[in-house]
Amino acid sequence: MMNGTTTRTVPVVLAGAYGHGWWHLENLRRLTDGGLVRLAGVCDVREIEPDLLRGLGRPEQSADLGELIERTGAEVTVLVTPIHTHRDLAIRALEAGSHVLLEKPPAATLAGFREIETVVRNTGLACQVGFQSLGSAAIPAIRRLVSEGVIGRVRGIGVAGAWERPSAYFTRSAWAGKRRAGRVDVMDGALTNPFAHAVATALAVAGAGLAGDVAGIDAELFHANPIEADDTSCLRIRLTDGPPITIAVTLTADRRHEPYVTVHGTEGRITLTYTLDKVRVESRARGVSTTTYARADLLENLVSHVRDDVPLLVPLSRTGAFMRVLEEIRLAPDPLPIPDEYQEIGPDRRTIPGVANLTARSAEHLALFSELDVPWAAARAVLEVAGRPVAEYNWRPELATTLSPRPYLHPVRTLNGVPVTEVNPADHVHHLGASIAVADVSGRNFWGGRTYVRDSGPTWLNNHGVQNHIAFTRRDDHGFTETLRWTGVDGLDLIEEHRSVTARPLSRGWALDVEFVLRNLTAEPLTVESSATKGRPGAGYGGFFWRAPGESANRTAFTAHGDAPHGSRAPWLALSSDLWTLIFIQNDDPWFVRVDEYPGVGPALAWDTPLVIERELTRRVVTVIADGRLTPGEAAALAADIGDIQRER
Repeated sequence: MMNGTTTRTVPVVLAGAYGHGWWHLENLRRLTDGGLVRLAGVCDVREIEPDLLRGLGRPEQSADLGELIERTGAEVTVLVTPIHTHRDLAIRALEAGSHVLLEKPPAATLAGFREIETVVRNTGLACQVGFQSLGSAAIPAIRRLVSEGVIGRVRGIGVAGAWERPSAYFTRSAWAGKRRAGRVDVMDGALTNPFAHAVATALAVAGAGLAGDVAGIDAELFHANPIEADDTSCLRIRLTDGPPITIAVTLTADRRHEPYVTVHGTEGRITLTYTLDKVRVESRARGVSTTTYARADLLENLVSHVRDDVPLLVPLSRTGAFMRVLEEIRLAPDPLPIPDEYQEIGPDRRTIPGVANLTARSAEHLALFSELDVPWAAARAVLEVAGRPVAEYNWRPELATTLSPRPYLHPVRTLNGVPVTEVNPADHVHHLGASIAVADVSGRNFWGGRTYVRDSGPTWLNNHGVQNHIAFTRRDDHGFTETLRWTGVDGLDLIEEHRSVTARPLSRGWALDVEFVLRNLTAEPLTVESSATKGRPGAGYGGFFWRAPGESANRTAFTAHGDAPHGSRAPWLALSSDLWTLIFIQNDDPWFVRVDEYPGVGPALAWDTPLVIERELTRRVVTVIADGRLTPGEAAALAADIGDIQRER
């Protein structure tokens, strides 16, 4: 032993000699020449070409990793195998008694990652994850600069990455470009494989390593190439305690652009080009400077840990935050195709013109693609029935604060293409197609326009809230499931909403099935009120609300019971014109109806008395959209069909 360190050579097994394995073989040659390691074995399903092992002696070869480790006595295993094999092979190596250097990402699922964690704890062996960028001294240096206040208060972290990849990249193996192969999760997407370092580096800069550090993500996944996974995507990571992180990446640039992480502060910024370990500081107090930092090799660090108990730089436990992000991407709706019209399609690759600039703008403005002027990423979802587009959902509209911004459905159409919704009509500019709008939630206006004040009437108040789209958890041609957050003008989050919208075919027309769950995020009960509860008779509006086109001729409304529609508790209500009929079905609340002044219908959550939400409130409304004017008998028959749909769920 010299200077407190041992000099014994550590036997190593390499699992996966081809592909990225070549880089590890070069690194093993370097460490072998330095007397730190000896390549004792190579595990691969193919026979190893002799030239690959040049300068590495005569390592044993086998396709059985556990048997090879036991036979060679390998103390360290380097795993460079396909993502979906990481869980099984890492556990096999650990149980065979070997420490592990595990290529990124650690596993294809969060559950698989946790299984590896359990085996690491039970065996007492080390598992280092191959996020090489996390071995850079630049990351602790940036964290020191931030803690010293060099750039003031951190507003957010933006990441941009733009590389080019030929079409052959996405056919390089049977699992390339796939999210799953059969029932096996693969997760070979831009965010989770080639740009996994971008995600991990941003999290490390933010000081987020554990799974519990991530509160959630909002992902927008796309693909230009004809693949299953994403090749052009962005996401926003919300931390439990830390700044927001936006990451925008693509594999469809015209050339390689070095990816970077920018920490935005109130008094400057710090930019890390993580592939080069280069840090640029722009500070009002200290001016501009650029420093290149050293980077430690992760295998060398693992060997030092095994020999001399040197702390690991990237232990498995510190990649839990990355795995939480990967899991959210795994569970997100499948990536959407980018239409060919927005691409340049060559004989060997696809390119999106200007996409590198787009990722840079995302990092600069901490914005998602749907928040920028990107036509193929517009914040709209199209719902289809029998292959026909019947509705569009705008989940991140640009609206004035006084309209109480919220997602809405518009246009909604009959199967023959007749519009049955209206947005921003002159008589009530805050009416937004079909939406969920409430006049008063504990003093906050989520309806738009003026607020009714008892004994004073409609009054302009600075109390308009906003419904913010957080994430889709399901999204396909027929609908979506979405998480939203209702936030007051004071910045207080009042409600987390889980909204499910589905378009369903019927024997005549189609049905829009909307269910929403409002969960109270505050420590006190929330009170839902309407103008009626504050003294304006009949104005009990608030909840799911449908604004129909004002120019529709010969409008009429009728109910299942044949009673007066406004205030009725009938199980269904129809609103019709010469060109269309809408049938609304629900069983919880009285109906708010307008026909002559303007055409609008919605169940009233607070018809004449306030509604208190202690913990959560659930409502479901199914709307039949049919061409032409239906008779009461025809409407009743379609409403009966809806009863069958409701029983399916």
